[in-house]
Formats: sequence, C-alpha cells, structure tokens
Amino acid sequence: MAGRVKTLVTGATGFVGSHVARQLVERGDTVRALVRRSSRIDNLASLDVEPIYGDLHDPDSLKQAVRGVSRVFHVAADYRLWSRDPRELYKSNVEGTLNLLRAAKSEGVERFVYTSTVGVLGIPCGQAALPGTEETPVTLDEMVGHYKRSKFLAEEEARKFARDESVPVVIVNPSTPVGENDIKPTPTGKIVVDFLNRKMPAYIQTGLNLIDVRDVAAGHLLAAEKGVVGERYILGNENVTLKQILDLLAEITGLKPPRVQMPFGVAMSAARLDTLIFGTILRREPHIPLEGVKMARKHMYFDSGKAVRDLGLPQSPIRDALARAAEWFQANGYVRR
Repeated sequence: MAGRVKTLVTGATGFVGSHVARQLVERGDTVRALVRRSSRIDNLASLDVEPIYGDLHDPDSLKQAVRGVSRVFHVAADYRLWSRDPRELYKSNVEGTLNLLRAAKSEGVERFVYTSTVGVLGIPCGQAALPGTEETPVTLDEMVGHYKRSKFLAEEEARKFARDESVPVVIVNPSTPVGENDIKPTPTGKIVVDFLNRKMPAYIQTGLNLIDVRDVAAGHLLAAEKGVVGERYILGNENVTLKQILDLLAEITGLKPPRVQMPFGVAMSAARLDTLIFGTILRREPHIPLEGVKMARKHMYFDSGKAVRDLGLPQSPIRDALARAAEWFQANGYVRR
C-alpha cells in the first residue's frame, strides 16, 4: 500500500496524530488533515499536508474530508479525565466516530484505522502484575470514568462496521505514548512536566505500559498495511512502575526523584477534595483528577506481542523517548527556568 496514497488523518494537530501524519508524509503519501477552526496547528507547521476544515460533529464536513481518500486514520479523540459536561466526551468519541465511519462507508474507503486505547482492555483479575492482552475479558461496567466508557463504546461501533464488512476497520490500542510534540500535554506528558517543574513531592504505587510515540505512529502505518480487518492490536512496549519512570527522568535530567510513596487512600482523599474545590465549586479542571487516581489503583500492564509478531511493531528504548520528551518540554516553554 506504499506510494502516493491519498490519506485522511484526524487528530493530526495532536500528539499521536501529528506523528502519524509526519510518517505518512515521509513515506510519500498525500496527506489530508482534518482541522477544526479552533485547533492549534503548531504540530502541522513543518508538514506538507492539506488541511481541510471540519468537525467530527458535522457529518457534511466529514463527507467532504473523506471524498477521494483511499485510507483514513481516525486518531482524534477527546482525551480528558475531567470535564464540566461529560456528554461532550460521548459526543466526540462515540458520535464523532460514528459520523466518520458513515462518511467512510459512503465514500468507499479502502482501509480505516481506528485509534482506540488500552484503557478499554481487560486486566487479569487479582494479578496486578500480569499483563492484559487483546483477548482479556472486560465489560463496560468495568470502565473507570467517562473517557474510558466513551472509548469503549466507540470501539464497539468500529467493530460493528468491521463485522458487517461495510468499512474495513483495523483497530489499534496504544498504551502510554511518550516523546516530543505533546502540546497539550496529555496526562502522561503532564507527569513529565510536573517532574521537570519539581511539582511531584511524592508518588503512588502504580504501573504503566510505555511506548515511544514514534513507534505508536509506525504501528498505525503497519496496521493499515498488515492488520486484519476487525482485529485489534496493542501498541505498547515496556511495563514499568511510576517510580521507575521518575527514576529514569532523574537519570536523564539530573533532578532528584521523589522518595516518598503516598498511600493510595491519601491520594484518593486528596483527589476528592481537589475535585470538590476546583471541579464542583470553582468549575475548573482539578489538579488531581479523581478518575486518574482511580485508574492508578491497577497496574496498567499489557502484552504487545501480537502487534510485534503480526505487524512488526518497533520496540525502541523507553529511556530515549523520555529524554526527547523532557528536552522538548524544556525547549518549548513548559518548564520554569
């Protein structure tokens, strides 16, 4: 599928989407990027892409965006662990995905790669360190918070279109990407920024699966080329504790890591109080998202063996990705001098 393929990327102004768009351009594809009028376009500044203005909430704009396109990478998502109105997450993540799938069906798109998340996958019960796979059982009731619930429902819709063969959908489930160009930043990027700004006096005992964002982008392209329609692939790499991440950042930057482990109950109490004051009373984003702390109760460990074996997913060193992230945040004004 290499060559001058005309490709649409949603979310190309964001963290993962910009890396997907960049790798497509470098490979020689003609790339069209769906852009909202209100979007920051910093990540597209140096890319040879065709911006097309539209919105996942506007089906007519999506038909125009998809017209003449062979392939769609639907990377865009409303990724927030707190919202004044949770209905916004369902409107973007579920209804928006449905709108794009319908547009792709009407235009006869040849391949549709849907970016889900490992957050919708199951984790083996009672075994905190045992990684989940694409087949680990899980239900909607197990989803913590509106972001995970909305992505779970959106992935179910994507699977329906694949099952009835109306759209050739391949699903990818990135774990926790790290690297440069995390402009928001994402919740994971915020961990790096808070560490660099010395705003992490303590840590909680939890674990994540990290992957270089460049490898996540490569996994998207590989899924389009080699992925089986209707299948999903975990795009991950190394399972590490939060303390190990902070220790790596300390090695990279020369800053001291936090030494105090905060009990989970204390973290929950702090998050509830923070959410009450900032989220409920002041109607502002809390500093400590309650949903994030609830998610941290489980080690989010996953096995990316299927994507490595079937797609050839790269497994670059996590330390290098963290180093690039730290350097990028420092160079772009996220860190106090």
